[in-house]
Amino acid sequence: MDSFNLSGITPFVGLQPESGLFQIQERTYQYLLLLSGVCIAFTSLVQILNSRKLSVNVPSEGRTGKFDLYGGAYRFIKDGRAILLGGYNKYKLDTFKIPGVERWTVIINKQELIEEIRKAPADYFSLNEATSEQFASRWTLGTSVFSENFHVNVVRNQLTRCLTARFDDVYDELSHSFDVLVPAKEDGWLTVPALRTMQKIVCRTSNRIFCGLPLCRDEDYIELNINLTVDVINVSNELSKIPEMLKPIVGPLITTIPKRFKQGMKHLRPILENRFRLYEQYGNDYPNKPADMITWLIEEAPENMKRDVIDLTKRILAINFAAIHTSANSFTHALYHLAAEPDKYVAPLREEVERVIDEEGWTKGAMTKLWKLDSFMKESQRFNGINLLALNRKVLKDYTLSDGTFLPVGTFVAANVTGTHRDSAFYEKPDEFDGFRFANIREGSSEEELKHQMVQTSSDYLAFGHGRLACPGRFFAVNELKAMMAYVLLNYDVKLEKEGIRPSNIYKGIRLLPNPTAKLMFKKRKVA
Repeated sequence: MDSFNLSGITPFVGLQPESGLFQIQERTYQYLLLLSGVCIAFTSLVQILNSRKLSVNVPSEGRTGKFDLYGGAYRFIKDGRAILLGGYNKYKLDTFKIPGVERWTVIINKQELIEEIRKAPADYFSLNEATSEQFASRWTLGTSVFSENFHVNVVRNQLTRCLTARFDDVYDELSHSFDVLVPAKEDGWLTVPALRTMQKIVCRTSNRIFCGLPLCRDEDYIELNINLTVDVINVSNELSKIPEMLKPIVGPLITTIPKRFKQGMKHLRPILENRFRLYEQYGNDYPNKPADMITWLIEEAPENMKRDVIDLTKRILAINFAAIHTSANSFTHALYHLAAEPDKYVAPLREEVERVIDEEGWTKGAMTKLWKLDSFMKESQRFNGINLLALNRKVLKDYTLSDGTFLPVGTFVAANVTGTHRDSAFYEKPDEFDGFRFANIREGSSEEELKHQMVQTSSDYLAFGHGRLACPGRFFAVNELKAMMAYVLLNYDVKLEKEGIRPSNIYKGIRLLPNPTAKLMFKKRKVA
């Protein structure tokens, strides 16, 4: 996803029982459904007469009739991937639109238009407003996280720069996490729930840099962050299916996020208040000041927010949401590919990791030399992705694209990741997973070495977005993911419960998820 960078009645993110989102009493929920039906009927009549002010004169996919205001939106929730692929193949050099409950989203296929959107002035297109609405911020992460997003600079700058100096801590935490959460033995296979386990490992490893020891290993804090991630996705999914006028009624009834923030305050308030005292006593250069996310946020915050415990807590949890939501999913996708084809990939990847680690040790520099592993992880991103769309923007001023497409204020616009990543004009045999696709390109030409690294974005590789607003945390995330996979390759053998059959992805609207119920089997390697 390319911000700090971010379904049906049943949950789609593998809800755990403790998440609480769907613990609404049945009678209350039935009342809400009835109320929703009445309001939808009323707003449909209003929109038939009124909402065409947001009409965009391009072909549509997923909505069939002028009076079918909601049916198309629900069809997209169910069949979004097929609709996006169909629209890409049908309108490859043009734009098309997909329906939402309240508005159209214009989908960009053409590379030149992708470049135009990414270069457009900020007063015409807003990533923050698009993301804020996508995640229903008023009832999830809070509007200030998007309107005062100083944390993005912290992620882009301080977090990225700290990697070299703090890579020892990253490695220490991920190795400890695997030892605790995947305690496999040499004489038998250990079965673990794949996605949930990787969420915990990503959470622990990331929080070693975000807030440090001992909090990064606190079970209650880990569960809080994972459940918050699940709840944000599910609350925003549910609210995306109802009209704007109903959200102030339904939002407070279904959201569990205030409970999560209260739980977060329990853990973070003592740490934050202690930091405040040290700043007041010693100034910015107090003894043994931690180089962590808490320090960077306090120092980067506007003056009126530097001592705001509530806001800083929300921001730390929001950054955790972004890290867990994207990195854990990406790592699980890649593990499924590795376990599905071990004979093809394990030996060459393991040989590379052993050679580079022997030469460089566990360092950030070593990660840059793992070309095959970088390629494998990038190909998993291409093949699966984080979302089906990227460069999500809300139009702030009327804008006409260079192809003549007129975008009125309030329209959403996005690039078609699904179609682009499966286009044979950009990728040979795009529907096949080729783990060494990008390594082979890099080895074939010195000019291609940097272009095809996993962290690099382009108009034909959109997993992290593209341009100045591409995912600011991708440099940290890529190094973390590669270190985790390198550790797995050196320390475990991995297989699927059903050998050779990769668990199917789950798709809902623009979102996708590695299979949340699949399990992986680990066995500790015998190392001479």
